[in-house]
Amino acid sequence: MSGEQTTPDRPDFTQGVPAADLAEGGVILGQAAGEAVLLAKSGGTLFAIGAECTHYHGPLAEGVLVADTVRCPWHHACFSLRTGEALRAPALDPVACWRVEQQGGKIYVREKLEAATGPTRKPTGAPPQSIIVIGGGAAGNAAAEMLRREGYTGPLTMLSADDDGPYDRPNLSKDYLAGNAPEEWIPLRSADFYREQRIELQLGARVAAIDPGNREVRLTDGRRYPYGALLLASGAEPVRLPVPGADHPQVHYLRTLADSRKLIAKATASHRAVIIGASFIGLEVAASLRTRGLDVSVVAPEARPMETVFGAEVGDLVRRVHEEHGVVFRLGTKPAAIDANGVVLDSGDRLDADLVVVGIGVRPETALATGAGLTVDRGIMVDAFLETSTPGIWAAGDVARWPDRLTGEKVRIEHWVVAERQGQTAARNMLGARERFDTVPFFWTQQHDLMLSYVGYAAKWDRVEIDGNIAAKDCMLTYRLGGRKLAVLTIGRDHASLEAELDLEKLIGQGT
Repeated sequence: MSGEQTTPDRPDFTQGVPAADLAEGGVILGQAAGEAVLLAKSGGTLFAIGAECTHYHGPLAEGVLVADTVRCPWHHACFSLRTGEALRAPALDPVACWRVEQQGGKIYVREKLEAATGPTRKPTGAPPQSIIVIGGGAAGNAAAEMLRREGYTGPLTMLSADDDGPYDRPNLSKDYLAGNAPEEWIPLRSADFYREQRIELQLGARVAAIDPGNREVRLTDGRRYPYGALLLASGAEPVRLPVPGADHPQVHYLRTLADSRKLIAKATASHRAVIIGASFIGLEVAASLRTRGLDVSVVAPEARPMETVFGAEVGDLVRRVHEEHGVVFRLGTKPAAIDANGVVLDSGDRLDADLVVVGIGVRPETALATGAGLTVDRGIMVDAFLETSTPGIWAAGDVARWPDRLTGEKVRIEHWVVAERQGQTAARNMLGARERFDTVPFFWTQQHDLMLSYVGYAAKWDRVEIDGNIAAKDCMLTYRLGGRKLAVLTIGRDHASLEAELDLEKLIGQGT
């Protein structure tokens, strides 16, 4: 997560670089006044912007130019070359821009430009008198920020059941849990940010009911909030383990920052951990606890971890990487009971443990939607614009099930970047944009020294094309169904992941 630093061997753009060195569609990484700068040429126009993604400081010079934008190779954030605006999550902040000019066969980077302010699009129709966002996670926070960026000036309230302000949830099972990321990295924004943006952030706010007829939200403490437009971004909750002893104090679930804090506190006083479930959360937790020095066993019913998501070959790699780092797998088995000393498996074997973490999936929080009469079917059903069956109410994030044009199916995807991008699209649509959510899904997982990046969505496939060497962690896998490309997994090929994202976007644009 360390940021880019200027180095002496990088060209100083204030002194000029030969114009011939920058081809159309090309970039040069350099510096100006002590800051890392990316010089780019697209459509015959020269641009100079900050060289680091504002998400995790990804190297934009290794990304892809698309028209007048650049995409980050790490987590696929997208920035405007013209204004520096963060156009797509997971980046929320812009990058800096500089004035560029060409003289005497050289390109010079001049003074830094003032950051662009104000909405980038004109509102369509009359804006809602007030907007309520239920949920303070990825989708809810991204929506609230986008509403202000798009020029909405009316009352805006975010009702979050969490006791902490919006935070970087993916980090809870990765670097933060492993002890490699300090807590100050975790909040997405400061409390001052919400005050300055006039976003009324209500923490610990539990919504009891939504009344669509009166356009009102009622909290459990009796407070009532009227709304002109409403976004349901209530997220999901962990599936609870239904075995005797699952309520013992040593059993933990990981969903919130408070959960992660409790897990860290318990891990510092523990020696042996059992992870129930070889899910993304389960395996990331296993890697993080091994980093802390705990003995870790993973219990799961499948024959291979991640096989249903990535296939057998990648599943074998995932297992090998974990085993190389000391994780022990007990696959093809389930927990039968938990007691104060460990976990009893359905095989009769016992695993000693002073810490048990359950990661067997999540369920969308749909009770509010059901109570309000919205259409619910394995998630809150929304249209292509993320609006629910009740006009004036949108849904986004883990709770929303939408029509995916690539697969032709209704899908619900529980990933951070998808949730943020849905929140941004829903925000614009609440202001009348009528923008389809056609963004190609993207997620990443970091487990030990293994980074997997995945674009698209393939719940099932009948053919996998493998390019490269899986065992060497240098490969690209393309998942197809009936000849259609649905998803691409890359390991060690960030640029190829971006190219795959562009290919899938083209397929969506062609209606394939």
